Amino acid sequence: MAKYSKEDIKRLASEENVKFIRLQFTDILGTIKNVEIPISQLEKALDNKMMFDGSSIEGFVRIEESDMYLFPDLDTWVVFPWTAEKGKVARLICDIHNSDRTPFGGDPRNNLKRVLKEMQEFGFTDFNLGPEPEFFLFKLDDKGQPTLELNDHGGYFDLAPHDLGENCRRDIVLELEEMGFEIEASHHEVAPGQHEIDFKYADALTACDQIQTFKLVVKTIARKHGLHATFMPKPLFGVNGSGMHMNLSLFKNGENAFFDPTGDLQLSDTARHFIAGILKHAPSFTAVTNPTVNSYKRLVPGYEAPCYVAWSAQNRSPLVRIPASRGLSTRVEVRSVDPAANPYLAMAVLLKAGLEGIKNKLTPPAPVDRNIYVMSKEERIEEGINDLPATLAQALDMLKADEAIVSGLGEHIFEHFVEAKEIEWDMFRTVVHQWERDQYMSMY
Repeated sequence: MAKYSKEDIKRLASEENVKFIRLQFTDILGTIKNVEIPISQLEKALDNKMMFDGSSIEGFVRIEESDMYLFPDLDTWVVFPWTAEKGKVARLICDIHNSDRTPFGGDPRNNLKRVLKEMQEFGFTDFNLGPEPEFFLFKLDDKGQPTLELNDHGGYFDLAPHDLGENCRRDIVLELEEMGFEIEASHHEVAPGQHEIDFKYADALTACDQIQTFKLVVKTIARKHGLHATFMPKPLFGVNGSGMHMNLSLFKNGENAFFDPTGDLQLSDTARHFIAGILKHAPSFTAVTNPTVNSYKRLVPGYEAPCYVAWSAQNRSPLVRIPASRGLSTRVEVRSVDPAANPYLAMAVLLKAGLEGIKNKLTPPAPVDRNIYVMSKEERIEEGINDLPATLAQALDMLKADEAIVSGLGEHIFEHFVEAKEIEWDMFRTVVHQWERDQYMSMY
């Protein structure tokens, strides 16, 4: 990632004819927010003097504590390529600070920084993430609203004419590359209308910034093609849902701490402890990595999404997979995460779970190298394979009972996240759905 000074940014803004700057941040639910300022206010923003009303943001502060500061991360400077010729729009991702200029505990980005500091206390220098976000493309209606009509009927790795989303996906890749992304792969996914674009791994904070930027670009470019892009985990019944597999690796002074050429599967003790921590805390962090009512429609057998707590280097049905690459590329792939997750919170709890495994020298169970989906419940119990939570309500109960994962969120985020999600579950629970009418109206 490029490193910028204040003078660099002022120079680049002038050279690129930037007229507006979006000061972006992310709320607790993972929604991107921004305060847009004219170029005349850039100096003030760069001096960390730009304020906003925090009481209007989900899960931030009460009205009597509303004044908050935006502290731009200068290294996140980027100009949006698609913006108007009369004057471009650039963005800076910001950390949120209280009125006394201390970091705000309810800012997901600040919270991830806090957990990364804990990692450094363990002697590790870097935590890298390679995400694999998936999304669906639906057609827009005459009023510009999303429909359930798919743009194509393609399948895994298909190409035109079956994959009619190819041109849209190609334009997304071009825009991302112009913004500095290194795209590794772009292809049609398993379900009709489903796509995946993979970009190169980065340190955890940068990668989370990139995920948020990626979502914004995908939605923006899709709309230019008359399409609606959604990161909803399971928009359609009967086909695969969308995941966001997280490829994780810990480094110590440039060396991959997960790699040991003499270890079983060439995995280090650190890697095994990390895997054990992920497996132990998986039921608890699922509320964060799979944060919507809809998320649990994806975590069911038969659609490639993991719903059982196990690991393997051989097959793709468990929660954790160890890809074949070794050396610097040795990594732990957590397959349950979906793209509705707030990436900063997801990475904080995944890292916290792994560090708990390392701190307590936990030992993972034996890898499961057979298809868990075809195993009976009795076989799974015999193998010690637990299920992930089946509903958001169950996941929230498990989250509240796990002190380690709660501490990974921090008190402010934990309280407001649980409050918002319990409201979401209660709304879902009390609404009468069409399925119920179809089932019961004539029967009773």
